Amino acid sequence: MPTRPVIFVVNGPNLNLLGLREPTMYGTDTLADVETLVRAKADALGFDVDFFQSNSEGAVIDKLHAARASGVGVILNPGGLTSTSISLLDALLAIELPTVEVHITNIHRRESFRHNSYASKAALAVIMGAGIAGYGFAVEVLAKTVRTTELSGE
Repeated sequence: MPTRPVIFVVNGPNLNLLGLREPTMYGTDTLADVETLVRAKADALGFDVDFFQSNSEGAVIDKLHAARASGVGVILNPGGLTSTSISLLDALLAIELPTVEVHITNIHRRESFRHNSYASKAALAVIMGAGIAGYGFAVEVLAKTVRTTELSGE
C-alpha cells in the first residue's frame, strides 16, 4: 500500500503545558487537542503526520533533520526558541522543506523581545494569533504548497 506524504509538526519548549500554562493567554486547549486537530485536517487532505514536542533545542533540531529525509513539509511552533535560536534557523535552511511557523498568540502584541523570530526568516508563511486553529490553517497551506510543487514538477 503506498504511503501518504508526511507533514512534520514540531513544537518547542513549554508547549507541553498548553491548557495549564497561562490559560488566559494560550487558552485551555491542550497539546493533545492540537494533535487531534492536525491529524484530522491532514487526514482529510491525504497526509500523514509526525507530531513531536520537546523542551530541548537539540531534540527539536534533530527532529527537523529527520523531516528532511521523510517529510514533505514542516509546521513549527518554536515556542521559547522563537527569538533566541539561530541554530533553529540554520536547521530550517538546511532541511530545504516548506515550513509554516505557527504561534498560538500574536507575538507582536506581546513583549518586545518576542517580536523577532529567527524561524520566520526561513518560513514560507507565519500564522499567529489564531489560537490552535492556526495549526489547521498551516496544514492547509502546506497541502496546497506540496500539491502545487508536485504539479509543477519542482
